[in-house]
Amino acid sequence: MTMFSRRQALAASVLLPAAAAFLPRKAVAEASAPAMLGAASASFNRFKLGGFEVTTLLAGSSAAEAPQGVFGLNATPEEFAALSTENFIPTDRVQFFFNPTVVNTGAELVLFDTGLSAEGTLAALTAAGYTADMVTTVVLTHMHGDHIGGLMGADGVTPTFTNARYVTGAVEHNHWSGAGDAGFDAAVRPLNDKMSFLDDGGSPMSGITAMAAFGHTPGHMVYQVESEGQRLMITADTANHYVWSLQKPDWEVVFDSDKAGAAAARRAVFGQIAADRIPFIGYHMPFPGLGYVEAQDDGFRYVPVAYQMMLCRRVQ
Repeated sequence: MTMFSRRQALAASVLLPAAAAFLPRKAVAEASAPAMLGAASASFNRFKLGGFEVTTLLAGSSAAEAPQGVFGLNATPEEFAALSTENFIPTDRVQFFFNPTVVNTGAELVLFDTGLSAEGTLAALTAAGYTADMVTTVVLTHMHGDHIGGLMGADGVTPTFTNARYVTGAVEHNHWSGAGDAGFDAAVRPLNDKMSFLDDGGSPMSGITAMAAFGHTPGHMVYQVESEGQRLMITADTANHYVWSLQKPDWEVVFDSDKAGAAAARRAVFGQIAADRIPFIGYHMPFPGLGYVEAQDDGFRYVPVAYQMMLCRRVQ
């Protein structure tokens, strides 16, 4: 065993930092710098609603340029830029989120919408602790591709949720049945024998009620979830952006089939949510898609949830 005197140890402590100074700077930086891992987000968020558990899934996210080609079609570029600047968001880019929702009633596991693809939705579902065969009911708010895209597996013919029954609005299904839409024909039509249909006020099960919010599509529906006196609204695509659609509900959105009807639905649905002071989940709101709104000027201000739902009580 080699023994070092106190003098030798002190000398070494002086010489080691000096020696490091002669190493190439790049080598030192590479040895000490942590690797860049890239942007990331949690893929699910869960909270209690009375006796239910509600989980939002981040089934996908994508960026796009030229947002005024989608939102605020009837606004001037100056109006669009001013509102964006006021809210600290860029005028030349937008981030889209795709947020299916799972409601565990204790008796059933209900999935609202299925994302762009089975792959993305199943990845988030698995992270949340569920498997596809656990889903007992799939509720389709409307038939756009980013809501029905996960109905079929990678082969395009095998249903993703093999043990589920399917529920959707009658008006919506009737429209798309005659539309000659390839996505509907491939993903929804094969499930017709497992499908049941709702009208305004219908209920797929106890504690969940459908509400007509036509305009985005001809039969677009939203759903109120209620358990032990606590309420939540699943608003689907009634508003597709937390600023451009909520603060300016009359601004037209390219994806709305009936622009005036969609604006009227935004005012009605979010007017009720604001008046009742209840939370909502928006399919395209920034993940986890959960928040409140309050009436502001001629529209609504979005208030993201912080810790309110962790307290399991209504905000008075």
